Amino acid sequence: ISVAQVQGVLMLVLVKHQVLIVEFTPAPVKQALTGYGNADKYDVQQAVARELNLEDIPQPDDAADALAVVLTD
Repeated sequence: ISVAQVQGVLMLVLVKHQVLIVEFTPAPVKQALTGYGNADKYDVQQAVARELNLEDIPQPDDAADALAVVLTD
């Protein structure tokens, strides 16, 4: 099953339940956390750890990415 298929099913369920869907591209998330829209993955991971007062960078990388989106206004 592809990521696009999973995304489609999730969007269908969310719309059916009248949940607002907001999509982010990487640059605004990076900009919000690091002040630089072209920040690399490590910079974003460091920013997430700093914002959440974590001792370690969240693992796996996808977890840090998800937390970065949550921290984005």
